[in-house]
Amino acid sequence: MVMLASMSPKAIAEVWEATGDILNKHNIPHTRKTLGALLEEEHLHSLLQKLNAAVGSSTCNPYRMRLTNAN
Repeated sequence: MVMLASMSPKAIAEVWEATGDILNKHNIPHTRKTLGALLEEEHLHSLLQKLNAAVGSSTCNPYRMRLTNAN
């Protein structure tokens, strides 16, 4: 499963223990607000990449997929 902007840091840390240190390092509060509500887009994408890499999940950027698949 891939972590998404619609997930809360609290839920992420509960499911994937390896993410707790990353969230703390980036001063992300363990709250029920979504990552998308807490972070600006440029920081959000970077954080999601780090979180997903830490647990061995791949990430997907739908915007890039649209550009790549537009013919």
